This record gives sequence, structure tokens and C-alpha cells, in this order.
Amino acid sequence: MSDHIFGGEYHSTFKGRGMTFSEVRQYQYGDDVRNIDWNVTARYNEPHIKVFEEERELTMMLMVDVSGSELFGTEEQFKNEVVTEIAATLAFSATQNNDKIGLILFSDTIELYIPPKKGRSHVLRIIRELIEFHPKSKQTNITEALKFLSNVMKKKAIVFLLSDFIADDYKQTLKITSGKHDVTGIRIYDKSEESIPNLGMVQMQDAETGEYMLVNTASKTVRRNYSKFYNDKVAYFKDSFAKSGAGSLDCRVDESYVKKLLGYFKRRN
Repeated sequence: MSDHIFGGEYHSTFKGRGMTFSEVRQYQYGDDVRNIDWNVTARYNEPHIKVFEEERELTMMLMVDVSGSELFGTEEQFKNEVVTEIAATLAFSATQNNDKIGLILFSDTIELYIPPKKGRSHVLRIIRELIEFHPKSKQTNITEALKFLSNVMKKKAIVFLLSDFIADDYKQTLKITSGKHDVTGIRIYDKSEESIPNLGMVQMQDAETGEYMLVNTASKTVRRNYSKFYNDKVAYFKDSFAKSGAGSLDCRVDESYVKKLLGYFKRRN
């Protein structure tokens, strides 16, 4: 059921390139008189109208962050599991509307590129890669991923960039990319990332570098510095997408991404 709802909302939100002629049929009450075909009307001596349908031929590109920080979660799901579910939902919405779908998996390099194609079997391959793929690197470089997109996609595409966006220095590249493509950033996060609780001395590991360190979480300065680091990254994400003209939304792992996505589609409409 949710697939059909998403398919309809997606169709309404992302329009095709225009309208193309479909057929001529008899006029019915309520039809737009501006579409009357006067030649056919004269031939049959009763009003007929031209029917047009949307010319879509759209391409969706899913750009998915597969770096180490996505393997984090204190709730029922890791961030990467929610990312996979969202990407799969978007892919099925696109294929219901007969659009092409492509996939870019990235860390600090391009881990996998699947060129856009139509069809259910193609979507199932994309979902299989999202579930089973093991990246070579644990680090993140959003700028390199956006540059790769620009190189492989010469025509305008609908782009969904899924990440926790614990990164920076991508603002300028995002602005250039958004000038050519319809970009939406979906930030997936866990509420436990927002602050460090007071647990005394704790050994922590950086998910992207693999480095271990002893952290004194009892220190107010340590907790304050971490909160500032995290909040700065979130502010950078919001500012970068707003100023580039791209769309954005936040999805917490313990909240319904279904409601978030539907709300975003309706706001865009």
C-alpha cells in the first residue's frame, strides 16, 4: 500500500518534460473546450477533443553513503539499514512511474556505480547491492561523489543523496550540482549522536578511521565540544542545501521515514 502512495506522490512531485499527444476521443461534459479537435469534430459532426499525457522519461539517481559512520545505531536499526529501506522505497516509486533508476555507492571514493535503467529486475539488483555490498573504505567524501555524478549524468536527473552528513567542504560542489540536477539530501541520524552522556572514562572508536581513544565523558568541556562539533555539521548540512537551492530532510532512525518522505513530497507540490 505504501508503495502505491509513494508512487503517486512521487509522480505528482517530479514532473516530466511536458505533455505529448495521446489520442482523440468524443467530448465529455467537463472537458477543456480549448482541446477540441475541430477537424475531427467537422468530420463526425460531433465534438471530439485531443487527449494529452505527461511525457516523463525521468531518471532517478540514488547516491548512498556507505562509510563506517553509517554502521551506528542505539535503537532498533542501524543508520545503514534505514538508508537501505528509504532507497528501496524511492526506487520502487520511480519504477512504478516507468522512470530509470541508477545507483552510486560512495565512501571517500566511488565504491559502486550502476547506470540508470528501467525495470523491476534492475530495481531488485539495486536493492540487493544496497543490502549486501561491503565497502573497501570507511571514510567519507561527499564532494568526490557529487563530482562523479556530474561526470556520468549529462542530462538532468532527480538525485537523492542519503548520508549522515558528518562531513563538510561540499557546499560549493553541491551548489554546482544543484544547478544542473534536482537534488534532495536525506540526513539519517541516531538521537544518541547528538550528545555524549556522562559515563566517566570510556574507550571509543572512530568509525571512519578505526582509531581508538580514551574519552573522559565526565568532563563538561568534552561533552560541550562534542555537541558543538555535531551541531556544526548539522548546521553546515542545512545551510549548504538551503543556499544551493536543493531540497533536504532529516530522518531519525527511530522515527517514521514514511511520514517524513510523504510530508516532503507534499511540501514540494
